[in-house]
Amino acid sequence: MASRFIAAVAVLLIVPSIALADYGSATVDEITSVIDGDTFRANVSEWPAVIGERIPIRIAGIDAPERRSRCDTEAEKIRERELAADARIYLVERLRGADVIELRNIQRGSFFRVIAEVWVDGESVGQDMLEAGHAVPYVKGRGGRGWCGL
Repeated sequence: MASRFIAAVAVLLIVPSIALADYGSATVDEITSVIDGDTFRANVSEWPAVIGERIPIRIAGIDAPERRSRCDTEAEKIRERELAADARIYLVERLRGADVIELRNIQRGSFFRVIAEVWVDGESVGQDMLEAGHAVPYVKGRGGRGWCGL
């Protein structure tokens, strides 16, 4: 009985650390699409094709406005969609001119997405998005409502 308890405790301690594992870094070969201000799809040739082709990548640490707003009022939804379009355009421009796009501190998130710090030519895209006002710091549990009321 005690051995089962110890095994259960070990599993509870190990599983969260696997979910939060840092998978290192990788270089993006090609941006295939930009979904919104904090998510894009890319090809990463150093990964197997089943994983590295058109893989969704979410920029770690930021929350950009959503095209599918969850705000309560129609006015808030319209405003968030406008902000989302601006954030997406900013990210497209930021990625388009890049010589090197690097993913750092890679983690696996929900929806099979990669969550990573994204660096373009040595500069943090997440920090750029925050400073330009196209993103806010990500707060877990906010539920995509961080842009409502702005």
